[in-house]
Amino acid sequence: MEAPHSSPAVDSTGTPGTGTPGTGTSGTGTAVTVTLTVESPEQMQDLGRRLARVLAPGDLVMLTGELGAGKTTLTRGLGEGLGVRGAVTSPTFVIARVHPSLVQGPALVHVDAYRLGGGLDEMEDLDLDVSLPESVVVVEWGDGKVEELSEDRLRVLIDRATGDTDDERREVTLMGIGPRWAGLRDELA
Repeated sequence: MEAPHSSPAVDSTGTPGTGTPGTGTSGTGTAVTVTLTVESPEQMQDLGRRLARVLAPGDLVMLTGELGAGKTTLTRGLGEGLGVRGAVTSPTFVIARVHPSLVQGPALVHVDAYRLGGGLDEMEDLDLDVSLPESVVVVEWGDGKVEELSEDRLRVLIDRATGDTDDERREVTLMGIGPRWAGLRDELA
């Protein structure tokens, strides 16, 4: 299982975890960070629909979070917002699913890299580099495996309470890496 994200989101004043959009830097250049609180699975799916409005062919979205954090629920909302065919479900056992557009938009390529141990070399058979220019590629558990596909990517970190709890609240940190995501805060407003 993937280790939980351990560094808190930072807002524009440098204050951890306030829920206010901010900026930062990463090893590949400028990153724009937006942190949101999601109270329910319905709100997570709605966030996916909102994100879909800003996605375009060629976008790489990397989802990180514990098992049950809401990665597939978010992706289901992305699929609804993009107007793709087929129910968006976890691709854990098939590794990847392609959902063609029903509205002349980009296809959604939904990948679950949880069972893949290696980096991009192990994922070459999926031809993600071929799919990326005309699709929106969403990779669950992609950290350390797919960053080489694009210098511009949207990294989504979903933190939830762990242990025996019914708390559905999630802290969602959207980190837009690269020039493509410079206007992320404005696009989500």
